[in-house]
Amino acid sequence: MILAIDPGNIDSAYVLLDDELRPISFDKVENSRLLEILYQFPRQNFALEMVASYGMAVGKEVFDTVFWIGRFWEKADFPNKQLIYRKDEKMNLCHSMKANDANITQALADRFAYGIPNKGKGTKKNPGPFFGFAGDVWQAYAVGVTYHDLYLKDEVSK
Repeated sequence: MILAIDPGNIDSAYVLLDDELRPISFDKVENSRLLEILYQFPRQNFALEMVASYGMAVGKEVFDTVFWIGRFWEKADFPNKQLIYRKDEKMNLCHSMKANDANITQALADRFAYGIPNKGKGTKKNPGPFFGFAGDVWQAYAVGVTYHDLYLKDEVSK
């Protein structure tokens, strides 16, 4: 199992993935709430998106996000935990540093839900594996998949 978080300055998205990378649970919640419920998740693997500096000026929101990354990291008492940078997600999933959120979402849908309508969400009557996914939840899922591909894939195939 992997708990993956896409942190934000106020709210953060999380996805719990099973060993086949299927989303078991997901949501976007207020940061203080996520901090409270971290202990409720299975304690195996933890992946947290990390901010990187590219030399450009940033605002208060970025510093607030970094503050929350530190709080989540400290609270996450998992045997295996890793910070995942956005550039690694882009290269792992899209093979291009120019990828954006839409490209990442499409890459995930193509990989895990090919042929299922609405980018793998399906319909209410016939839900797909990503039914209910929106916005930052996709990015949290990308964090978890990238963690798996970069750090667990070889261990699973042994």
